[in-house]
Amino acid sequence: MRFLRRARPTTRPAAEAMEHVIDQVLRDVARGRFERSLSGLTAISAVVTGAEVYLEHYKGSFGNKWMWSPVLLTPPLVAAGIGGVFSERWAKTALPVTAGLYAANGLLGEYFHARGVARKPGGWRLWSYNLPMGPPISAPGLMAMVGGMGLLAAILRRER
Repeated sequence: MRFLRRARPTTRPAAEAMEHVIDQVLRDVARGRFERSLSGLTAISAVVTGAEVYLEHYKGSFGNKWMWSPVLLTPPLVAAGIGGVFSERWAKTALPVTAGLYAANGLLGEYFHARGVARKPGGWRLWSYNLPMGPPISAPGLMAMVGGMGLLAAILRRER
């Protein structure tokens, strides 16, 4: 009847390692190390996002003048993110301004992309066709998230 006994739960090495990673991240946030890392991640993410936006809007021939706004806002955010890694002043002044503009522009892009789907023949009534074939609805949300990362980096405490 031994085979009917329930096995005792054992600690999984992967779960235990994940706990250590989470604990380390929480310690880094508490000690102020995470602000610099998040500033750098914001800069890297803005480069990737800006390149993707440029290529996609280039395919659209920059048909609307607002399509240039994310392209123009990317370099200042990259500079502010890099500056935030090395300087507390940049992290607390330039980074929140540029990240806020970037996030707001992402939210504005959500509106323009939804309007673009609505303007296709059939509009939202043919959503199953127009949503995949029109401007990508979730793409500007990436910009808003990158801007949000920069805003979070500006709020966090800096290591002394």
